[in-house]
Amino acid sequence: MAKGSDGTSESDWFHKHEKEMLERAAEERERRIQQALAKQKHEELDKLRAAHWLKCPNCGHHMEVVSMECIRLDTCKFCADIYFDRGELESLLLRKIPQRFKFYRRLFGLD
Repeated sequence: MAKGSDGTSESDWFHKHEKEMLERAAEERERRIQQALAKQKHEELDKLRAAHWLKCPNCGHHMEVVSMECIRLDTCKFCADIYFDRGELESLLLRKIPQRFKFYRRLFGLD
């Protein structure tokens, strides 16, 4: 059997390198699987988001965005529900009282 310059046999050298190649291939395969799963999950979330985008949680009808006093409200024309996005209600509540009352009056059609 042929010996290399380091004293190992040719079959030992191939065995060692074959093991390394198999380990790298397994790691690469696992990485590709994880990427595919992440992509699939992202695509499923996008489909769900598209199916429910601007749909009323109460009745399922289409909602429209109405801007009022620099706050964007999601309103359902069918059941008349109003929804605030994250942070919008807080920004309204942090306003001075006269500004809040102006918003409420406009919201309820009193102005």
